[in-house]
Amino acid sequence: MLKIQNLKKHFSGVKAVNNCSFEIKPQAITALIGPNGAGKSTVFNLVSGILKADAGKIIFNNKNITNSSIEKISNSGVSRLFQQSRLFNNLTVQDNFLLALNNEDTKFWSSFISLRETSADKKNKAAKILKLITMENFADTLARDLSYGQKRLVELGRAILNPHKFLMLDEPVAGVTPKLREKIAEILLMLKNRKETILLIEHDMNFTFKIADDIIVLERGKVIAKGKPSEIKDNPKVLEAYLGE
Repeated sequence: MLKIQNLKKHFSGVKAVNNCSFEIKPQAITALIGPNGAGKSTVFNLVSGILKADAGKIIFNNKNITNSSIEKISNSGVSRLFQQSRLFNNLTVQDNFLLALNNEDTKFWSSFISLRETSADKKNKAAKILKLITMENFADTLARDLSYGQKRLVELGRAILNPHKFLMLDEPVAGVTPKLREKIAEILLMLKNRKETILLIEHDMNFTFKIADDIIVLERGKVIAKGKPSEIKDNPKVLEAYLGE
C-alpha cells in the first residue's frame, strides 16, 4: 500500500532521513521504531506532506505522492494522528468529530460554519466512533474539559473518522494510563480486524510488540532491521541501536 524508496531529508547537513526504503503491507499494523533522532517523525512528516523530500519517492496506492500538498495527500486517503493535540477546545466532542467529516470535501471555514447543518448520516458515523472509543457519554462535553487521556481518545476517533485508506498514528499511547493503553490496543486490533492499514510510531515497546504485525527499525535515518516482533526483539543491530552495546 505504501512504498518508501530511497527517501532523503537533510537539515543543515544533518541526515534526518538517509536513503530510507521500506514497504507497508495492507490490512496490518506496522510499527516504525528507533531511538530518539532516528528519523521516525521526519518520515511521518514527509509522507503526510508537512515536509518536502530532498530525494526519493513516496508511492501510495500505486500513485506517486512525493512532495504533494497536505490536502492532496489527505484526500488520497491518508489520515494522521499527531503527537500533540489538535482538537478545537471550544467545540464539543461531537462537533470536533463532525468537523472532521465536514472537511472531507469542502473548505475549512465553510465546514466550520455548517456544523449545525450536518446530515443525519454523518451524525450517525460520528456516534458509531464515539461508541467505538467508549466516549458516547461525552458527546456534548467541550474538548477543553476533557482529561488528557480522553483527549487522546477523541484525537484517535477524529483520525478514524477522517475518510481514509491508511492510518498514521504518532505515539498513540504517549502519556496515557496503563488502562487506557489497553483500551487503545483493543481499538487498534479491532480496526485491523476491519481490514484497516495502520502505521504507528510508539516508544512503549510492550504496547508495540503486543499489537504490531511487522516492525521497521530506523537508526540515523536508515532502516537497520525489519520483521516480525519475535525477529526484532533480540536482533543484535536493534539492541546496539537502543543500548549502544
